[in-house]
Amino acid sequence: MLEVQGVSITVRGVSMIKKILTVVLGLTLSLSIAAAAPEQKDDPKCKDHELFTRMPGSWIHNCDHKTFDAYEFPVAKGKTERVEGELWKLNYYPQATQNPKPSELQILRNFENAVQKAGGKSIYAEKARETFTIARDGKEYWVALWAEFTGKYGFVIVRREAMKQDIVANAEVFKNDIRATGHAAVYGITFDTDSAVIKPESAQALGEIAKLLKADPTLKVFVVGHTDNTGTIEHNLKLSNDRAQSVMQALIGEYGVAPARLRSFGCGPFAPVAPNATEDGKAKNRRVELVQQ
Repeated sequence: MLEVQGVSITVRGVSMIKKILTVVLGLTLSLSIAAAAPEQKDDPKCKDHELFTRMPGSWIHNCDHKTFDAYEFPVAKGKTERVEGELWKLNYYPQATQNPKPSELQILRNFENAVQKAGGKSIYAEKARETFTIARDGKEYWVALWAEFTGKYGFVIVRREAMKQDIVANAEVFKNDIRATGHAAVYGITFDTDSAVIKPESAQALGEIAKLLKADPTLKVFVVGHTDNTGTIEHNLKLSNDRAQSVMQALIGEYGVAPARLRSFGCGPFAPVAPNATEDGKAKNRRVELVQQ
């Protein structure tokens, strides 16, 4: 009996040793893999935005930067606000060896506190996404933040500002275009979103239209407004017509063009010159054209 019990004890002891060795080997292997995992480095073309530092242990997976672009920021359930200006996109991942990884809530609260300390405010939050605004050095920044349970997070930042006009309107170009095609696109006449009030920076383009008409007293034109496809057709038809009316009235009232030489018309989104699938295409479609009568 003692011998049998001894054998039984020995078998259980061997079994226990095997289990312990298995656990130890597993832990050793896990630690070896963790130690061997290289630390992820930031995308070399990316850097942190000046508004925020990063969550500890995170690295920049990818980024984008545009000197002028637009983004639709969520401001209420089912509602967004389009903000134009300099745009940055940054996406962060946690290190593979980081344990534990930050939760969605931890990431959101960190940014909320940072925004509050900077004098900013939260506009709208839904699930793991939040929209903020921050005023800094006389500029208005909009931030759209997202976070995941995996510890990944990212944001879009737009510093709101008007676009610097790179293409300058030119009366000679208008004349050549009308002579060749019967119409000329005018870029440089700008309005706020959903507004028909001409912005002050449009003076140069309006002056060139007046110069064109004064150089050829026989020329009569339709002033035609165009929009992109954002919004309803009815809204865009009215907006384009109102903008064309504003341009016509400015030419008459401020530049002395005879009313009989002008007629206004709104074409809405029905004559695009570029795809509306991109912001660049939409910007090209939002224009005023001069069409020879």
